[in-house]
Amino acid sequence: MEKKLNLTSNPIGRLLKQIAIPASVGSLFQTLFNIVDIFFAGKISSEALAALTKSFPLYFLIISAGIGIVAGCNSLIANCLGERNKMAASIYSYNTLVFAVLFSIVITFIGIYFSYDLLKIMGNSSESIKLAKEYTDVIFLGTIVFLIQTSFNAILYSQGDTKSYRNFLAVGLIFNIILNPIFIFGLFFIPAFGIAGLAISTILIQFAGCVYLFLKVNKTELKIALKIENFSVRRNFLVNIFYQVMPITFSLFLVAIGSFILLFFISIFGNPAIAGYGVGIRSEHLFTLPVIGLNIAVISIASQNFGARRFDRIREVYFKAILIGVIIMCFAGVIIYLFSESIIRIFSNDLEVIKFGSQYLKIIAFTIPIYPVFFISNAFFTAVKKTSFIFYSNLFRLIILPAIVVWSILNIFDGGFQDIFFGLLYMNWIFGFFVLLLVRIVMINKFYEKKKFFFFI
Repeated sequence: MEKKLNLTSNPIGRLLKQIAIPASVGSLFQTLFNIVDIFFAGKISSEALAALTKSFPLYFLIISAGIGIVAGCNSLIANCLGERNKMAASIYSYNTLVFAVLFSIVITFIGIYFSYDLLKIMGNSSESIKLAKEYTDVIFLGTIVFLIQTSFNAILYSQGDTKSYRNFLAVGLIFNIILNPIFIFGLFFIPAFGIAGLAISTILIQFAGCVYLFLKVNKTELKIALKIENFSVRRNFLVNIFYQVMPITFSLFLVAIGSFILLFFISIFGNPAIAGYGVGIRSEHLFTLPVIGLNIAVISIASQNFGARRFDRIREVYFKAILIGVIIMCFAGVIIYLFSESIIRIFSNDLEVIKFGSQYLKIIAFTIPIYPVFFISNAFFTAVKKTSFIFYSNLFRLIILPAIVVWSILNIFDGGFQDIFFGLLYMNWIFGFFVLLLVRIVMINKFYEKKKFFFFI
């Protein structure tokens, strides 16, 4: 039997390895899952590939809600476990599921009834909107499946179990490869659904994941008994979940809004630029997976230690995770720069798509070493219940500053496609150092530190 992790006493380095690596591998399978969708969308047509790219900001509304639930509820449950309050942790677990159901209803309504207008804002043609809506309408109907699954995942993450979700994603990737062509092109009694087949395949796999993760949760100390009385709303707990989850979710909504804004500007360079950027950004995600794993690990470790008042361990896990993340991202940047064209060619033979995609990747190779600061700092703010800081940080980094920078590049300096991302490169590095300073200020105030020097840990 595998030894249970003790997040408040085991060595930090070992915990990062034991939690972050399975989480990173799980994120790898999740990204490969999305890349498989891109691959098969390209097999339908270049228009379908562009439509999938344009629909991603809408899909990200669901993703951001799921990440908000995982991060926010993970930290609340882990805080209770760190305080050795199993009863409160169990109540949070049940109310997390209630919150997920209520939240899914809201998101489904927004997605179904406002997707057309949101897609139109990006300057899409009627045919492009039609293709994108075929995909997003099905995805939004499956929102409840996504969010219930993330609730089970939050319960597992709070106890340091990142392996169960990894295992599901590995199997899910295999089934996605099998089911995508069946639902896209049809087979036997299954009709050809086209681009909607990508969404149908995804929802079926996510439903299977719900069942699997439910079974895994019931092997832990926070079992979920399917009795109506267990799911009665505890107002204080639900309010705490709301205030912990919503700033994270809204901060991630800003990612979707930022994507809308960026795609709006990129659209002036045509569909090849949009498709190249879409393939490039999905490929970029593949290389940033270790940082996502570190983010998950820091939330779980720091949250339990915040409940146990072990501030020294929170400080240690934060700085160790950033150091590890920066080193890994520097190596990843070298690989991205050297093989940028080869990466894009995997997904498209269109020379224009390859040109734009490789240009994006060569610039982003110099941006990603600062990403660990943003990811790990967000994990820190989540653990110490300062999630509003994540919202304001993302508001400036993803909306206000990029809009000013990109508009200025295109309208004042008459810049081109590459100039957009050079501007964002400089902006991210400058803002990264500001976030480091903000984290140190919070540490000094929250941990009652006497040392006031920024780099004095």
